[in-house]
Amino acid sequence: QVQVVESGGGLVQAGGSLRLSCAASGRTFSLYTMGWFRQAPGKEREFVAAVSWTGGSPYYADSVKGRFTVSRDNAKTTVYLQMNSLKPEDTAVYYCNLRVGGNDYWGQGTQVTVSS
Repeated sequence: QVQVVESGGGLVQAGGSLRLSCAASGRTFSLYTMGWFRQAPGKEREFVAAVSWTGGSPYYADSVKGRFTVSRDNAKTTVYLQMNSLKPEDTAVYYCNLRVGGNDYWGQGTQVTVSS
């Protein structure tokens, strides 16, 4: 059974930083992508950033480019999201996504709140 678990959310003031982590487990993965989505109250879930284990550059939503950095640890099947220069509009529940073999697996979500 595949499990995806996030950690690292919290409350931070505008301009601050947070680092989210996400670990996948339950089987051996290959040719997969891990990334982050977020959902603010009253809004649809939106893509934030992702990185592929097959190589290539990470990719980002325009709203977070230059502020967020997604990185990976291949040995641990873990992905990180370093969030800098946070804004109140970044407030949302952040979900980790693992995409492998045409299937999507989601974490339970972690709350990020940015106060003004």
